[in-house]
Amino acid sequence: MRAVVVDDEALSRALILEYLAEHPDVEVVGECANGFEAVRAVTELGPDLLFLDVQMPKLDGFEVLELVGADVDVIFVTAYDTYALRAFEVHAVDYLLKPFAAARFAEALDEARARLARAERAPVSRVVAGARPEGARRERILIRSGAQVEVVPVGRIDYILARDDYVGVVVGGRELLKQQTLADLAGQLDPERFVRIHRSCVLNLDRLARLEAATRQSTVAVLKDGTQLPVSRSGNARLNELLR
Repeated sequence: MRAVVVDDEALSRALILEYLAEHPDVEVVGECANGFEAVRAVTELGPDLLFLDVQMPKLDGFEVLELVGADVDVIFVTAYDTYALRAFEVHAVDYLLKPFAAARFAEALDEARARLARAERAPVSRVVAGARPEGARRERILIRSGAQVEVVPVGRIDYILARDDYVGVVVGGRELLKQQTLADLAGQLDPERFVRIHRSCVLNLDRLARLEAATRQSTVAVLKDGTQLPVSRSGNARLNELLR
């Protein structure tokens, strides 16, 4: 079994590596001190198992999984028992609450071996979705292009377009592609701020200058930079409700 260890604390990484040294069937193929290193390591090395710290600067553990995309067994490592532990129990292999002893570590590793033997692996998307607190709204989104990751605060988004299985996130005139459906991403944003004005478009209300009648039966949203976006009947009703 090939493993990658991810934790921003050197002592925590050292402890995991010390415990793993007692299990010769596990080969440590990567050690990462932050989320960006983790994304690169998992993508390039394709491990079977990921020991993943939840709370890290820059990218947290859930954001790492979102960017990786590939399915990999995960043992979460956290100092906070409030981090969606029920979701961890259902979707992840296990979670280790710091500080943890060698015996507890071995239990988690045994479960990982059993899952690998059964070829039973929860999709990463389910792990991430299950761990996100109900009703939580995103304050930033992550967009990956090859080895590069762009962190976009939601306040910088102008609007979002449906692009088949992707979305086009428009920021300052640039369109950034992200592999996610429009409905899924829209559901993670504040509905009082981001409005679905059309089946293929979600608008940041902060960018709206005015609504104009394009024809007798159609409306366009005119943005502050002059961009015009079509508005459906239901979108128009929603905008009028919010702008009252």
